[in-house]
Amino acid sequence: MAIYIRSSACISPQKTFGSDGFLNEPVGYNATRLPAIQPDYSRFIDAKSIRRMSHVIKMGVAAAKECLDLSGIEMPGAVITGTALGCLEDTLTFMNRMIEMDEQMLPPTAFIQSTHNTVAAQIALMLKCHNYNNTFVHKGISFESALIDAIMLLKEEEANDILVGGVEEMTDASYKVLSRLGLFKRWPLSNFELFNTPTNGTIGGEGASFFVLSDKASEGNLAQFNGVETFYGLRGSTEIETKINTFLLRHKVALDDIDLVITGRNGDVKNDAVYAQLNSSIFKSTSLANYKHLCGEYPVSTSFALWLAANILKKQIVPEITKEREVNTSAPKKILIYNHYLNTYHSFLLISVC
Repeated sequence: MAIYIRSSACISPQKTFGSDGFLNEPVGYNATRLPAIQPDYSRFIDAKSIRRMSHVIKMGVAAAKECLDLSGIEMPGAVITGTALGCLEDTLTFMNRMIEMDEQMLPPTAFIQSTHNTVAAQIALMLKCHNYNNTFVHKGISFESALIDAIMLLKEEEANDILVGGVEEMTDASYKVLSRLGLFKRWPLSNFELFNTPTNGTIGGEGASFFVLSDKASEGNLAQFNGVETFYGLRGSTEIETKINTFLLRHKVALDDIDLVITGRNGDVKNDAVYAQLNSSIFKSTSLANYKHLCGEYPVSTSFALWLAANILKKQIVPEITKEREVNTSAPKKILIYNHYLNTYHSFLLISVC
């Protein structure tokens, strides 16, 4: 069964939401974290509801509704999301109020909206959708787990036109904690110079990307979704090469058939060591692109990478800001995405033109 990406929508630190352009005016930052550019939420959410929603819920709902609008579908057959950290802002609000109010007479809203599945639930409530609804919290492969679930539902004919997305926010508290763990740079730098600053740490990010997956062929489809695979654990480049070859063989694709490889380089010398080895071995003759200097690092950043890849295939344009090497073709047909989060959560995504 062929599976297609019917539409996509993305809220990110770049001008990716509701814009006719395609990263032709990249937004530069001089910081250690990249905040998402906020759209006009009143187009998608009732004004009274906006005041009660946290940052990540507003991003998720707006991206989901825009994605559905672009697909022409009013009611999805399922709503599936992936998030590693969930609604951090509401969680922190509730915990602070527990302390401030001595655990008495606590307002319930922050608690109700602090769970990881709040975004998927809010989407369903606003659409009055009573179909399958699920959220995956699998750290660095949360979004990929949501994709796998959606693919299984389509292949088992349990649902059609599935809305699937990845959402993540970065709060001041989470940024401080992750900084202490050494995930981020210790000083501000230009995101455009991220790969020219090979030191410890990267830049933080956040965003929401949604897709409608369908088994119906259509001229409006962005791309064909060929496959996804995840694996866990610290891995060396030799083992990863074997897994890449096995993954491509399973999908009857040769490495020479891949027109573009999008990798998860993030400017951290430890993180990028694997990519550097692959780029000089198995990918030495392949066109390469990067994306984390545009959206930052966060557990479901592959949702941004999939949005990027799907639009590259649809528009047949590889944005200059993403290129690591000169692209060998002006009309890419197949794209492989390889990302790892902390060299522990690994994933491959393969998509092609319809």
